[in-house]
Amino acid sequence: MLNFIGLIVASYLVGSIPSALLIGKLFKRIDIRNYGSGNLGSTNAFRVLGAPLGMLVQAMDISKGLLAVLILTPLFYSHLPFANHTPLEDITVLKIIAGISAVLGHTFSVFVNFKGGKGINTALGMLISLAPVDVGISVGFFVITLLSSGYVSLGSIVASFFFPLIMFTRENFFKVDIYGYNTLIFFSIAISLLLIYNHRENIKRLLYGNENRFDKLWIIRIFKIKAPFGKSSK
Repeated sequence: MLNFIGLIVASYLVGSIPSALLIGKLFKRIDIRNYGSGNLGSTNAFRVLGAPLGMLVQAMDISKGLLAVLILTPLFYSHLPFANHTPLEDITVLKIIAGISAVLGHTFSVFVNFKGGKGINTALGMLISLAPVDVGISVGFFVITLLSSGYVSLGSIVASFFFPLIMFTRENFFKVDIYGYNTLIFFSIAISLLLIYNHRENIKRLLYGNENRFDKLWIIRIFKIKAPFGKSSK
């Protein structure tokens, strides 16, 4: 039980490390919470700190999920303190718990008054080790949406939405036979809903046409996106 609690706390604390805040203060001597959207995610870091530092923030956020799953879980591993009724191995269940703890830490960081980023990159780090093919396809949806709209938030929402659908499609239509895959699908739905919920303010801005766009990344300009409740996106 102590190892189990230690894993949750350690994963949460790792996820709570405010990468964007640390990089902003270290390299630019600024508090990124006072610039752009004020969010501590990589999107605001790209916008405020520039591409190189934004990529560094993104890499750090992804590594938080990887660290929780690949390093902390084996370190704290012991048999579950409760009955495991899933078809997954105990360590896989612990990886999921550690990953979710890291995502919650990133979203509600204890170091910055329980605020943080949207959790996309930390979730990405967690999911890479659990379902790499499905993550790769989801990233493809993200890239296509980003290049055809210029909105990072919309790309993240689309990728989060399609992730469980991709898992469901691979299992039921392509007959992918992976141990415990159907259980992972239910987990993927839960993490997808959490990530979309974390983007609720972005969804409002998208609906009203007020969301910030990365024009340099809006490469595929086949059509304009019309905001249903506001002005048309440029």
